[in-house]
This record gives sequence, C-alpha cells and structure tokens, in this order.
Amino acid sequence: MPPTPGIPTASPEELSDRWDIAEMLAILDQAYGRAPHRPHGDALSELVLALLSQHTSDHNSGRAFHRLIERFPDWDSVIEAPTSEVEDAIRPGGLAPTKAPRLQALLAEVRDRVPDFDIDFLEALPVEESKAWLRSLPGVGHKSAAVTLMFALGRPAMPVDTHVGRVAKRLGLTPQRANPDQQAELIEGMLEAEQMLPFHVDLIQHGRRTCHARNPECERCPLLAHCPRVGL
Repeated sequence: MPPTPGIPTASPEELSDRWDIAEMLAILDQAYGRAPHRPHGDALSELVLALLSQHTSDHNSGRAFHRLIERFPDWDSVIEAPTSEVEDAIRPGGLAPTKAPRLQALLAEVRDRVPDFDIDFLEALPVEESKAWLRSLPGVGHKSAAVTLMFALGRPAMPVDTHVGRVAKRLGLTPQRANPDQQAELIEGMLEAEQMLPFHVDLIQHGRRTCHARNPECERCPLLAHCPRVGL
C-alpha cells in the first residue's frame, strides 16, 4: 500500500534507530504480562461487537452484545425485528438509537452477499482484500475491520483505538497529526505479521495503566529510557 499523502513516513533505518519493536514489546510484556490469544473464528460476531463497542467501554459493549444474542435467536431475527426492539436490547452499549439501525443495515447487507452469514472466508483472502470487503459494509471503518480480522481470524491487521493511537504518538512511532486510519497504515508497515497482536494489546495495556491521556505516570514508565518525551 502506498504511503498516505501528506503524512511523512520513517524509513526502516530511522525506525530501527528510534525503536527496536521486539525489545519494546518484550519490555511491555515483562511489565504487564499478556494473556495468550487464539482467534475464535466467528468473524460476524466480532464485527457486530465492534459496531456495538463504538464510543463506549468494553464492559458496556459486552453487555449489549450478550443482551442482543439472548433476545434474538439468530441474525435474521435481528434484521426483521422492529428497530425499537433491537435498540432496547443493545441499550447498555450507549447510542442505541444510532447503533440499532446501523446494526440492522449491516446484517442485511451481509445477508444479501452471504445468505448463511458465514464470513469466515475472509481468512483465506489476501488481508487487503479482506479489509476492503469489510469496509464496504455500512458503518464499518478501518478499526472495526481490523478488530474483526485480528481477533476472530488471526489476520495481521492493526486496530488503532484511543490508547494505541495516543501511545504510538508519544513514543514517536507515528506523526502527531496522523489520524487513526493513517496511524494504522503506518504501524502495519513497520511491524512483522506476528507482532501485530502483541503491539495492539501491549500498547492498550500501557495506555490504560501508565501512559494515561492526562497525567501520564512517566516516573514509573518501563519505556522511559527510550521515550522521546523525556526532557520536553
């Protein structure tokens, strides 16, 4: 994929001078630990959960997802139900009046393309084709597509949430003015496929536990010796 216009990219040599990614991940793993992950293989459920997780916490989106699958026996039922019933089911996830019609439109489009709702065929496609297929669905952006591919199918795609985005900028890995989609493109270009999941999970841990949006705890940061913010 060509570089995004207007966003400067670092050469591999510049990145190696700034960061040894493997070393960074090893430091973060030692500091926080990282549970092993095995792709669960249910891509559509992961995609639905990704939609429900927009602008809310993992806890709330998880509650909304579980209420949805308890209320409706299958995806056809979600599509055919009154939108008000879907809205009521997913209310714990927030923004239910917006998310309910989006969810029904998403599932209806999937059914039109794949009547049995089995989108696990994306595991066999080149990753860029898989991303493009998902992003062509209504309401699906880069993050939702990447989350689906990474956690359901084990594909090398980089979701950039608020923690990953913030920490990557503070560490000098992506430009300050890059948006999340641009950051994802740049990060994917600097990582090996097997580093994608560790990078995503480790930076989330670091962002939640140390490198907070406000008042980062720099004095206890395991990456302090390498951080370009030191001395600013």
